[in-house]
Amino acid sequence: MGHLIVGLTALFFVLAGYAVLASAIVPPTGIFLLDVLAQDTHYKYFALFLIPTSAYFVIANWVGWQYYQNS
Repeated sequence: MGHLIVGLTALFFVLAGYAVLASAIVPPTGIFLLDVLAQDTHYKYFALFLIPTSAYFVIANWVGWQYYQNS
């Protein structure tokens, strides 16, 4: 299970890196998914920014719950 999580995480970062950085300088590849990511101008950033925002939200709520339980 751990190898699957690491593999999916690496795949996400490769696709996100392509979508955000490389798609501006690489010509269309002919691969449907990569070309859709390259043409998008707004939502390709959504998934990339959603992960750290969600992680912050979960950690902040967990800390708040710990303060509540231990007060």
